[in-house]
Amino acid sequence: MTLTLPAPAKINLFLHITGRRPDGYHCLQTLFALLDQSDSLTFEPSESLTLSCDDPSLPCDESNLILKAAAALRKHTGCTLGARITLHKRLPMGGGVGGGSSDAATTLLGLNQLWALGLSLDTLSEIGLTLGADVPVFVKGQSAWAEGVGEKITPVSLPDAYFLVVHPQIHVSTARIFGDRELTRDTPISKLPASLEAVLTRDFHNDCEAVAKRHFPEIGKTLDWLRQHAGNSRMTGTGACCFARLTGSQQGQQLLQQLPQHWTGFVARSRNTSPLHEALARFRETQNSGESAQTD
Repeated sequence: MTLTLPAPAKINLFLHITGRRPDGYHCLQTLFALLDQSDSLTFEPSESLTLSCDDPSLPCDESNLILKAAAALRKHTGCTLGARITLHKRLPMGGGVGGGSSDAATTLLGLNQLWALGLSLDTLSEIGLTLGADVPVFVKGQSAWAEGVGEKITPVSLPDAYFLVVHPQIHVSTARIFGDRELTRDTPISKLPASLEAVLTRDFHNDCEAVAKRHFPEIGKTLDWLRQHAGNSRMTGTGACCFARLTGSQQGQQLLQQLPQHWTGFVARSRNTSPLHEALARFRETQNSGESAQTD
C-alpha cells in the first residue's frame, strides 16, 4: 500500500503574545487559515524507517521533524513497523507557513493509517504538541482560533479568500524572535472576532513583526511592497513569509509576475477543511470500495 498525502501551508491572520509562562513558553492568540498550497509526502511499507527528500538542503536524519514524528508515534504505541517516507518539498523552510509542523502532522496521520494504529485525532494532537506548538492545528485539520501555546484550538469557518504569500528568501529563527527582549509580551487578550474583516484591521496585528523587521530589514521591504501593490500586508508567524489578501487569483498571478527577482511567492486559497483530511477521506473511501468489491 502506497499513501501520498499533502502537508498544507497555513498563515497566521494575526498573532498576539499575551504573556509568558513560568516555563518560558509564550501565551498566544492567533487565527490559523489553512491554505491549498502544500508539501507532499508519500508513505510506503518498509522494514526500516527512512526519509528522502527532493530538496538536498533539507536534512533527512533524526533531526527532521518527520522522523521525530514517526519516532514519537512508535514510542506511544509500541509499534515496530517501518516506512519509506518521501518528501516533495514545496513550502519555504523557516518561512512561518508551517512547513515543518505540517509535514510532522501529515506523518502522524499518514503512519496512523499505514500502520493501522487507529489513534484518534485528539491523541495524535497530543503527540503532535510534543513536536511543536503548531502541529495540533494541522492534525485537527480545520482553520482555527488558537490560544495557550497553540494547543487550545477552536475550529472556525472563514470566508473563502485568496492570498499572495511572499518569501523574501531569508531564514528566520523562531527562537531568535521569541528570545528578543524587546518583543511585546503583554498584548491584551482578545475575543474571537465576528468576521475576517475585523481580524485584518489594525486592532489585530502580529506582535513578532517589529522584532523581525529589526533583525531582518528584508521583511520590512516585503511588507512595504505588498502594502503598495495590494493595499494590505502582514507577516505570518515569526516570518519570513508575508502575505496580502487579494480580490481574486488573477490579481495574485499578476502580482507574482511583478515580484522582485530575489523573492519567491505563491497564490493560495484559504481552506476551512484541510486538504490533508480530504485526501485521507478519499483514500479510505477507495479502500472501503475495494474491500466491498472483494466481498461481493
